[in-house]
Amino acid sequence: MKLSKLIPLFTICLLTLTHTVFAEKQAEEAWKKLVRSPRFNKRPAFQFVENNSKLPNVLLYGDSISIAYTDATRDALKGKANLYRLYCNGGDSSSFINKMKTMHTTMKDKNLKGHWDFDWDVIHFNVGLHDLKYMSGKKLDRVNGKQVTSPADYEKNLRAIIAYLKKLAPKAKLIFVTTTPVPEGEAGRIAGDAAKYNQIAMKVLMDHPEIMVNDLYALTKPYHKKWWTKPGNVHFNSAGATAQGKESARVIEQALKKQD
Repeated sequence: MKLSKLIPLFTICLLTLTHTVFAEKQAEEAWKKLVRSPRFNKRPAFQFVENNSKLPNVLLYGDSISIAYTDATRDALKGKANLYRLYCNGGDSSSFINKMKTMHTTMKDKNLKGHWDFDWDVIHFNVGLHDLKYMSGKKLDRVNGKQVTSPADYEKNLRAIIAYLKKLAPKAKLIFVTTTPVPEGEAGRIAGDAAKYNQIAMKVLMDHPEIMVNDLYALTKPYHKKWWTKPGNVHFNSAGATAQGKESARVIEQALKKQD
């Protein structure tokens, strides 16, 4: 090929590459503003995900438990899926839909260069741990506090969440994640309530047999004392988070195979 023809071709490739990099940069900045918290922006779990169009797209929605196992899940699915997560702590069930709308309004905005132009293949979600806690003002208080979400409202919210997800991503495989155990002595939660709220979730899912279940409660329960960060704390150490992440990846892979 003559040099005169190579130069325009090189220019086109350079412009295409520049446009792609600029688009990704703009989308990345939008994501960082969405995450907002400097503490979260520094964590690998909240890193901007560069989409590989050849891979399926998976979303993790959950609270601090899922934040802790995001890295292990992402590592286990490397080369198999684009793994995204919610931009913040998922919190209680009443905030689910608004947080999802905020994320999608921002990242799917067609005026944003590099915006999300894909659909979800799998949505892996959990709410519960923040619903069953008792609060007195802004403090955890299982003795004098008020429960964030009553069992009846939790059921109502779950049904609304499922209806919303089916409308948002009708072709996606949904995976509900059971809430992990609450230890004795937790400041704002009662041991045993996680099991009660999981029973409510299973009741709701009886009407939706197509939704898969990732039973992290059952996975974690036998190792609870070994995995917790300290007695009376609902969070888990690296061994626990890694095990939960690997199990989540395994279930997500099953869901992707069903999609195929």
